Amino acid sequence: MGLIDGTWFTSYLMTRNLQAAPLRKSFLFRLTVFLAGMVTAFVALAGDARALIRDEEIETTIRFWSAPIFHAANLDPDAVAVYIISETALNAFVSGGRNIFLTSGLLMRSESPGQVKGVIAHEAGHIAGGHLARLQEALKHAQLESIIAIVLGSAAGVGVLMGPDIAGRNLLKYTRGQEAAADQAAMSYLDRTGQSSKGMEDFMRILAQHEAIYVGQSDPYLRSHPMTRDRVEVIGNHVANSRWSDVPEPPQSVLAHARMRAKLLAFLEPLDRTLKEYPESDTSLPARYAQAIAYYRKGNLARALPLVGGLIAEHPDDPYFHELRGQMLFENGHLAEAVQSYKVAVGLKPDSALFLTMLAQAQLELNDPAQTRAATAHLVEAVKLEKDNAGSWNFLAIAYGRQGQVGLSSLALAEKFLIRGKNKDARAQAKRAEKALPHGSPGWLRAQDIITVAKK
Repeated sequence: MGLIDGTWFTSYLMTRNLQAAPLRKSFLFRLTVFLAGMVTAFVALAGDARALIRDEEIETTIRFWSAPIFHAANLDPDAVAVYIISETALNAFVSGGRNIFLTSGLLMRSESPGQVKGVIAHEAGHIAGGHLARLQEALKHAQLESIIAIVLGSAAGVGVLMGPDIAGRNLLKYTRGQEAAADQAAMSYLDRTGQSSKGMEDFMRILAQHEAIYVGQSDPYLRSHPMTRDRVEVIGNHVANSRWSDVPEPPQSVLAHARMRAKLLAFLEPLDRTLKEYPESDTSLPARYAQAIAYYRKGNLARALPLVGGLIAEHPDDPYFHELRGQMLFENGHLAEAVQSYKVAVGLKPDSALFLTMLAQAQLELNDPAQTRAATAHLVEAVKLEKDNAGSWNFLAIAYGRQGQVGLSSLALAEKFLIRGKNKDARAQAKRAEKALPHGSPGWLRAQDIITVAKK
């Protein structure tokens, strides 16, 4: 499932610098994102790039759910990115203007697609409301001690202000107002798309249970968010009066949610935890999916391959089962068979940059000139589809290098380093590409662009 520095990992965790969401900006910027985005884990995020979960199936599901909501919020779905962080806390936040982050803990704890949609709609409310920019201005008028106190309290799981002053209270009132506004916006978006806000209400009740554990009876006026029980009441009133409240979730969305939860749990939790929730007596599709992944992660292909093979036999046109089989085979040294499974997955979903990159990596591992040429073509297509995937550029550099195309190899490395924020390395590789490529060619011109950008 995953790629880090050119190596596939079983949990498909990928570390990469987000050009659209620079997480290492000023202290003020980090606080702005932290407070406006409902994060408890952002302190760690700001210090180092946390692992992002990359999975074609989950990303496709989230995009499908998000697009109508973004349209209702007058946001371009292609301009808003949704990322999944490997983090157990139940959190979601907005960063860098139009980037929404969801934690794996939130997705695994959710009980329905409507609950996830409610969270996405809330974060879309922050973006549409311009809350990040407004909060950044508000932070200028708060005392530093108050800001730090809010963050320290939030890092414990909630936004509790320790040692409040008037400026601190005003800032908390401001952020509470933004959260309430985002809730109202979320409910309006769900109404506009003909969807129920019941899932949003249900998820607030889940948060209220966690809040009772971590907060207890803290002063509701010393918090950066409205008390969850108050939010439940407001959302509940809307649900009671909305004409859309009884609209059920489509069966395909219910199944997609069940598959997503099963996949995340099986990849991120130990075998015994997975089998406790999905015992072998459970023969449903999500359960067998989870069991196959859990046994594969434990190195038990004798149990894993028949399970995924059974899923493929029942659903031969499902690209994600073929992709999983390819990963199982690839990571256990069955390269030729892995290539065949990845080819089927790509054939069923040719617009997946991740699938194309997986296929190309398996082909490169065969160390055959014909396979290297095929891998190159797949990687060229992959970087067209997803320009900011540093791993794809790295493999493309390897593919070009094996074929003696030094200029293009250096250019691909320059792209990789630029994405990862290593500007010095990006400039060095771009200069090598500039010398090796024909003057005025597209590659030469791109090298010039990278040199200019990297200087800044």
